[in-house]
Amino acid sequence: MNGASRDALAAARERLDALTDSTSVDAAQLAGELASVTALLDREVSLRRVLTDPAQAGEAKAELAGRLLSGQVSGTTADLVAGLVRSRWSRSRDLVDSVEELADTADLTAAQRLGRLDDVEDELFRFGRIVASDTGLRAALTDRGASAAAKSELLRSLLGGRADAVTERLVTRLVTAPRGRSLESGLESLSKLAADRRSRMVAVVTSAVPLSDVQKQRLGAALAKLYGHPMHLNLDVDPEVLGGIRVQVGDEIINGSIADRLEAVSRRMAS
Repeated sequence: MNGASRDALAAARERLDALTDSTSVDAAQLAGELASVTALLDREVSLRRVLTDPAQAGEAKAELAGRLLSGQVSGTTADLVAGLVRSRWSRSRDLVDSVEELADTADLTAAQRLGRLDDVEDELFRFGRIVASDTGLRAALTDRGASAAAKSELLRSLLGGRADAVTERLVTRLVTAPRGRSLESGLESLSKLAADRRSRMVAVVTSAVPLSDVQKQRLGAALAKLYGHPMHLNLDVDPEVLGGIRVQVGDEIINGSIADRLEAVSRRMAS
């Protein structure tokens, strides 16, 4: 993707992260509903063209999507899709690709919550190696004449009870709806999404007053250096916060001022 589509996807990823950082959101349900939206948009070419038409107002497109999805998906999914169609897209196809990526990411988040993300990543890799070494299996899974039901049943016999449910869902969606991708490239993309999700860390930042953009950038950079991973900041404001700021990363809680903490990080990095 490039241009407007790249920016729209980046914004959608942030919205999805904000949603799935909340334990009240059922990530697996969200994934399934986004997968259904992907199938709808992939099937209905005229619809996705309308929803990505730059001549149409973003709010009008969001209202149309809302009417179409009303009663079919949860409010969370409908709101996420509305945000997507409000954005500008370079190509209508990019919207479908983005919804599909969000569905896969939501499923990987569900695995991460259960402490199974490493297993899923490993299973995706091993499944790819099995397919690469078995030409008969690859032919069966990529046969355009075979029905989606037949392919799903084959995968169920291969993975059912042997792999994580998230792995089975991801692979089944890829095989039954490849959308022009080769099986190998699709598995590679899923493995990359899993690796990206595994390396992501979240810091819950509560401050006495809203942080400026410069402060957020400095804090995010300092935490990334401290923990050795990219850091996503979830920001909240509470005037009662002791010392001006409170940062929680996993089970670790850091209290103190931004200046003090940044200074401590700098000292630690220098030692």
